[in-house]
Amino acid sequence: MRFRDFTRREFLRDTAATGGAVAVVGRVGMSQAQAASDQPPATRSVSFRLNGVDRTLDIDPRTTLLDALREQLELTGTKKGCDMGACGACTVLLDGKRVNACLVLAARLDHHEVQTIEGLAKGDDLHPLQAAFIEHDGFQCGYCTPGQIMSAAGLLAEGRPVDARSIRDWMSGNICRCGAYPNIVAAIQHASGRA
Repeated sequence: MRFRDFTRREFLRDTAATGGAVAVVGRVGMSQAQAASDQPPATRSVSFRLNGVDRTLDIDPRTTLLDALREQLELTGTKKGCDMGACGACTVLLDGKRVNACLVLAARLDHHEVQTIEGLAKGDDLHPLQAAFIEHDGFQCGYCTPGQIMSAAGLLAEGRPVDARSIRDWMSGNICRCGAYPNIVAAIQHASGRA
């Protein structure tokens, strides 16, 4: 049997028709128990340490750490960029390790420690990385800056090498759409002796 070539229009028409039919048949054959599972799950209580303070949240188990930080705790320093773990704008430290908050479920935070950009400074005293980013103009629009700084804090805490090439490699998960990379690298190198 030989398959004939479909036009793009025929492919889209047939795909839409098939998908619609499957959706209708699937809903008609669904039991009441299955229909009830469409209801949002019950909330879950989660206790963790955030920026040195013990916190407890009642959350939908599907909530990401990023959404819990921004929407429930009103800590908007952690930015929502791609929401897929590709840009690094939402980088925070989880138990001292760098993570993309958009990829971590908040329900898994029980008995863990989270540090965000808001918890990096000590009162009015900036963290050495924050001061170095200002001194070396390591930002332009500033949107990626909190994630860049948190990733750099993790990098320094991990004891990674601080030559320019190593920094670029270890910071490659953090995208700066403005292209301030040379200044970011210089800021991290400068702060490495003070952090």
